Amino acid sequence: MPQRTVAIASQLGLHARPAALFVQAVNESGLPVMVSREGHKPVDARSVLAVMALGAKHGETVTLDCEDDENADKVLDGLVEMLSRELDT
Repeated sequence: MPQRTVAIASQLGLHARPAALFVQAVNESGLPVMVSREGHKPVDARSVLAVMALGAKHGETVTLDCEDDENADKVLDGLVEMLSRELDT
């Protein structure tokens, strides 16, 4: 199962706007992606409420997992790139 780890760059963490942009990108990928942070169960990254409830703050590390698929590495790399930049602007 492909997996990536990334630190949240958005100053306010994965709150409303960054979470919505992230979930939109996950849904556009067509792949089921799970996101987790240390000490918490993975949540479905296709749900904005689940992603916001994760409570990932600026600088915290999250892990992205995806089922094996020929596009999984490309999708995860794109999501990592997204979370590695400020999404509040």
